[in-house]
Amino acid sequence: MRIAIDARELCGRPTGVGRYLHELLTEWAADAGAGRHQWTLYAHAQPQVPAAWQSRVRVLPGTGGTWWEQWTFGRALVSDRPDVVFAPAYSAPLTSPAPVVLTIHDVSFFAHPEWFSAREGMRRRGLTAWSARRARRVLTDTAFSQGEIARHIGLPAAHVSVIPLGMRTAPPAPPGDAAVPREPIVLYVGSVFERRRVDQLMAAFDTVADQVPLAQLQVVGENRTRRPRIDLEALRQQSRYPDRIHLRDYVDDPTLARLYATASVFAFLSEYEGFGFTPLEALAAGVPPVLLDTPVARETAGGAAAYVPPTASREAIASTVIRALTDADFRRDLLAQAPGVLAQYHWQGTAARTLAAIEGAAVGR
Repeated sequence: MRIAIDARELCGRPTGVGRYLHELLTEWAADAGAGRHQWTLYAHAQPQVPAAWQSRVRVLPGTGGTWWEQWTFGRALVSDRPDVVFAPAYSAPLTSPAPVVLTIHDVSFFAHPEWFSAREGMRRRGLTAWSARRARRVLTDTAFSQGEIARHIGLPAAHVSVIPLGMRTAPPAPPGDAAVPREPIVLYVGSVFERRRVDQLMAAFDTVADQVPLAQLQVVGENRTRRPRIDLEALRQQSRYPDRIHLRDYVDDPTLARLYATASVFAFLSEYEGFGFTPLEALAAGVPPVLLDTPVARETAGGAAAYVPPTASREAIASTVIRALTDADFRRDLLAQAPGVLAQYHWQGTAARTLAAIEGAAVGR
């Protein structure tokens, strides 16, 4: 079987969807069943793929945007005639000559159009809805997102398969001494969007620092806020403890592993997610998460997280973070739930179910 994959999300600094696709490729490289197929990865630049996939990459000229997807990639598919196309990031060429398996991780652009410019929101809603209705099979990460897709796009639940993302046992160990001591670090990892309330976390940190000596806030993620643009550096300067707040757009894997190994609390106050990968990654590293109380957070993290209400004040946020930093019994109770929660998420199973969906979509080709 000839399988085509849109690999654009693996170019540059892969995050989110790029990590999802990279993990699938890693598992498929070790799977004899996947090895029976002929795979081609299409991108606009050289993607960061596991070594076994280097010879299967086809770079097509362009910038990797909508025009590239619909015209350049679409024309390549017409020429190459694959049996099935896997599109891991919300949309696919509408003129694809082969059945499409499409992953939609969330539909925030439908549920909260105010978070997007009029043009960007219209583009995302149009392409995602058209792609989903044309796809042979749609995949998503949670039952919550399955319901959102049905609500906003109108696809019946039977057409949308829920395949949770995987989770490694723990991030790679940091170099040096494996027994790195925990510090009073509050960690946030992920692209910074308005819905993730990083500004509120920074405001609450003043209260945390008032009561927890040596507390630090580490924020790792590119600032992608737009409506309105949030000036994180200005907020840091306004804090009573600017030297204890650290902002970084990106860190390499060893640095991220060290942050997970030394942090004591992971704070992720997102209003809307399709899954929520980094809180589980933190949990796998032994860091209890503090999350906004949303349906998807409850579905994915269960009893292994502390929750704050969506209407919580900065004082209430600070109180929960302080408890997670200082109350050993509270932390122990949360982390005791981690094995049961994390057992639900393994990339081998995610990859196997995703491959089965791709193979099923090509039946009869």
